[in-house]
Amino acid sequence: MVRTSLAATLTTSLLLAGHASASLPSIVVKGTKFFYENGTQFFIKGIAYQQDSTAAGASSTSTTFIDPLADETACKRDIPIMKAAGTNTIRTYAIDPTADHSACMKLLDAAGIYVVSDLSEPATSINRDDPQWNTDLFARYTAVIDDLQQYSNVIGFFAGNEVSNNASNTGASAFVKAAVRDTKKYIKDKGYRWLGVGYAANDDDMIREHISEYFNCNGVDESIDFWGYNIYSWCGADSSFTISGYDKQVEFFSNYSVPVFFAEYGCNTVGGAAGRVFDETTALYSNKMTDVFSGGIVYMYFQEINDYGLVSIDSSGAVSTMKDYTSLSSKVLAATPSSTSSDAYTPTNTQGACPTLQANWAANSVLPPTPNSGLCDCMFASLSCTVASSTNETEYGDIFNYICGQSGSACSGIMTNSTSGLYGAYSMCTSKQQLGYVLNEYYQSQGNAAGACDFSGKAEVVSASADASCSSSLSSAASFNSVVATATAGADTSSNNNKSSALRLGFSLAGGAYIMTAIAVGAAMVML
Repeated sequence: MVRTSLAATLTTSLLLAGHASASLPSIVVKGTKFFYENGTQFFIKGIAYQQDSTAAGASSTSTTFIDPLADETACKRDIPIMKAAGTNTIRTYAIDPTADHSACMKLLDAAGIYVVSDLSEPATSINRDDPQWNTDLFARYTAVIDDLQQYSNVIGFFAGNEVSNNASNTGASAFVKAAVRDTKKYIKDKGYRWLGVGYAANDDDMIREHISEYFNCNGVDESIDFWGYNIYSWCGADSSFTISGYDKQVEFFSNYSVPVFFAEYGCNTVGGAAGRVFDETTALYSNKMTDVFSGGIVYMYFQEINDYGLVSIDSSGAVSTMKDYTSLSSKVLAATPSSTSSDAYTPTNTQGACPTLQANWAANSVLPPTPNSGLCDCMFASLSCTVASSTNETEYGDIFNYICGQSGSACSGIMTNSTSGLYGAYSMCTSKQQLGYVLNEYYQSQGNAAGACDFSGKAEVVSASADASCSSSLSSAASFNSVVATATAGADTSSNNNKSSALRLGFSLAGGAYIMTAIAVGAAMVML
């Protein structure tokens, strides 16, 4: 165990920064491989770098997080330690896009380290149990992109991490794929350099093939740029390339059309963190795997209660490297993966078909609409009955349930059903805007009766104030919602197993013919 003082690491990192005279070259993708701008192949040799993360299959009710790229003191302490282990990439799970990341990003750049960052954060992410893709999420995701795009050592982003993690919640993947589609388009529309958008999946044997197929079908515009695989199957010194199933992963992904890498790895079930010998690291960068896999990211830097750490940090800020740090660094530093040049490489793999709907796959290839805050604002301003300003968000559920139970058509404009591929035009608005829409639809269905816009003071009659410029988009949305209402009329909700907000609102698949109707207007919804 090596104990490193803050002063020592500070001195080392300052020396690193002093020797850096230029930014790292950007990483680009060609076919199934990463390359430096000069055409040399790039393999990820990474460490997950974030405290209090909910990765490695963990879950948390906490909405707070520590931004690892905003703590210059910690970066000066930790980056030299990661560099000494041969690290060239870190993964962060949540950052604050309003914070100043320049100091840490400069230190990472000077150390030759790139970044892959998740776009979500604990309080603003796609929830597998009630998935949405809305204006708040889109604003969060694009804010992260806007902040990090300025740094050449950013490879890209994850639009989700293990959102669908078993066969009961696969419908949530449609919302994540919509996030992939829209963030990729945002990067392109802003004129930013290439920045990849990917997804990090868990290793569930019931869905792992379907989910990897789903995120890489229907054209490149809505598909991931790289595939991250969180895998913990190689456990202890007695495991092997075949016992771990790595051989099966190489076989399966040999026909995949984008880069694949381990977004998390490092099983600790044999002896905890101290028992990790990282023989899988040697395999990962060997000829058995490098033609298919582009490296991996070890989970994780910080030692916490889950016992995956490479270093421990005491109350004074002093760092002690752990036994598995020594094991990992020796394997990474010894790795010499076989590579090719961009000029010599001709991609041959192509996208496959989307998985069909079945018992263990419930996500339709028709995706939710692109969040459009302008349309949502127009709709909300056009209402005659809306949410009272004193109404707390915790009270919304009872009103939704009452109105949608009384009149399903009043709620068709906000419904989501990722199995049928049916989405209301306002399904991507905020919960307050959606409730306003539902209240107004109910109010109008009751002939604007005074008592129909009250709900014990939780709703109120107002004067519509939508600008004339809203007319066209509101008309298009109304037409779209009419199609959705027709498609869901008379549906049998008792058979719907899709775990999305559509289930909460009482909607389900009404038949294959209606799916085709929705597809016909789906492209128009993206443009509203």
